Amino acid sequence: MSTIMVKEGVKEELLRYATELQLKLGRRVDYNEAIQHLLRERRKFPALLKEACEPIPGADEDKEMLYEERKRDDRES
Repeated sequence: MSTIMVKEGVKEELLRYATELQLKLGRRVDYNEAIQHLLRERRKFPALLKEACEPIPGADEDKEMLYEERKRDDRES
């Protein structure tokens, strides 16, 4: 087994997903099984995954602004 680090919000979402899966399957589900299920589901809907991963219009400008702000923060530190 390996350990992975995720942000608290991701962990909460994964817990919610595992809980929903437990209710659906009627048995206990751990994080590993929940992640496996998510990965299998991803393969079922590749077009939906592709659409979800496409850049949002205007995101490039926002990204550049964030990079500039980060550079400014680094210089001030």
